[in-house]
Amino acid sequence: MAVSSASRLSFGLDILLLLGLFLVFLSSAVTANELSRPAPNGESDACRNDFRLVKMKLWVNGVEKKSLAGLSADFSSILPSQANEGHRFSAAFTNPLNSCSTSSSKLTGSIALASRGDCAFTTKAEVAQAGGAVGLLVINDEDDVVQMGCGNETGLNISIPVVTTSKSGGEELKNFMNEGLKVELLLYSPDRPILDYSVVFLWLMAVGTVVSASLWPEITGLGRSTEERNNILESDFYSLADDGEKEIFHINAKSAIVFVIVASSFLLLLYFFMSPWFVWLLIVLFCIGGIEGMHSCIVSLVLSSKYKGCAQRKVNLPLIGEISVLSFVVLTACLIFTIVWAANRKASCAWVGQDILGICLMITVLQLAQLPNIKVSTVLLCCAFAYDIFWVFLSPLIFHDSVMIAVAEGDKSSGESIPMLLRVPRIADPYYGYDMIGFGDIIFPGLLVSLAYRFDKANRKSILSGYFLWLAIGYGVGLLFTYLGLYLMNGHGQPALLYLVPCTLGTCIILGLIRGEMKQLWSYGDDSRQVSATPHEELDAPLSLDSDHNQV
Repeated sequence: MAVSSASRLSFGLDILLLLGLFLVFLSSAVTANELSRPAPNGESDACRNDFRLVKMKLWVNGVEKKSLAGLSADFSSILPSQANEGHRFSAAFTNPLNSCSTSSSKLTGSIALASRGDCAFTTKAEVAQAGGAVGLLVINDEDDVVQMGCGNETGLNISIPVVTTSKSGGEELKNFMNEGLKVELLLYSPDRPILDYSVVFLWLMAVGTVVSASLWPEITGLGRSTEERNNILESDFYSLADDGEKEIFHINAKSAIVFVIVASSFLLLLYFFMSPWFVWLLIVLFCIGGIEGMHSCIVSLVLSSKYKGCAQRKVNLPLIGEISVLSFVVLTACLIFTIVWAANRKASCAWVGQDILGICLMITVLQLAQLPNIKVSTVLLCCAFAYDIFWVFLSPLIFHDSVMIAVAEGDKSSGESIPMLLRVPRIADPYYGYDMIGFGDIIFPGLLVSLAYRFDKANRKSILSGYFLWLAIGYGVGLLFTYLGLYLMNGHGQPALLYLVPCTLGTCIILGLIRGEMKQLWSYGDDSRQVSATPHEELDAPLSLDSDHNQV
């Protein structure tokens, strides 16, 4: 029974590896929510303003309520950046509500509220302006905001602000007004900092994940030497060994190229056919990987601690078979944690759960997938380098939109976003946005940093004469360059691998050439599969214990 249980664990971890590597290519960009986006090319001169985020301060019968968010049209007048520079006006519905014909309701001195549909946005704006409205708020028919452009129309003379808000925001206003309450709005578009203090926490999480994953065998005891194992009880040792029985997936040059092709195809599917149900499918896959990853990390940590004796108690469950009580309890806790996160994933604190699941998933994937040498590392990282740059910077030339950024931010999914990102809320952001980094920007360099650690250990290199420290530093510096690029490009999402690959792979190659070890790095792992033998195959070495539990 123990053997079958281990096989089931291995099967589950194999699934996790496939999920992790598959999802990694879908999330490989550093993004920050942008304050504005340029109007589409080809529009008339009257429609050349940027689409800007808008805040709407709300008062109901003189009592201030929670502000609403919106997006200005590209033909809208420019809104002030400070609330004290704006003016407070009452809100009034147009009649008809679609604002496609002259309104019979009084709009003079009010912000007109109209529903989306039945006519062009510019027509709604012209009707509201002709009725004396000082602004127009278009209520979307979906729970997000829409970019309101005027296309090729000429001769427009719109002098009032035109803003769209989400369906839920519009419903809130309707409910107040249907109750006969006085609703007042103040529209303004505050500036958003390009970089926020939150990038410090994001940087620490990314670098910490890479370093922790590289040192994980030492942290959990799977990298113990023979001498260290002499003091472990036989039952405890084999419990630890069972947990370490994970078949390592050795990435080769062919699989690296296949990954990029498959990921590009799937990224296009997401871009064109992204919908809420598709996002939920990705969320389910993420949850499966997160559960497996968190379970693996927690069990490994417990087995390496003084509480490893907890793994001795077994229970026989239907359909599952024999499983340790520790593993069952941890799995149940991980399942509950993940379900709670999924059910509350839009809550303000949901980013914490998403980051925990994501970090556990990435640490586990970095234990199951390994690069054998610098030769394969060069192929994989160069492919990922080209993939990242193309789908962030070059794809707008073909699709008129950055495909990677659109998928990461959920532009094609009614505002939904895929969860394969580490997120941290922007502390000084008036719009309460997030700074994000894709899993690919952590796992791809992490594979190389982990290889450097194994190489150093196999060759008994010191921390300074080895490669691990310098590649870890290179990764941290590469992220700093990424955020510098984010700042210089006014918050536009960056292909982080553009900076991370030169700072990690480039550092490794330069050090190898200077030290005369490039040939060894290039072919490391080809001779005796050292990658898999260090440290996991070490656990399979014969071990004999006498009655006093001493090795003989």
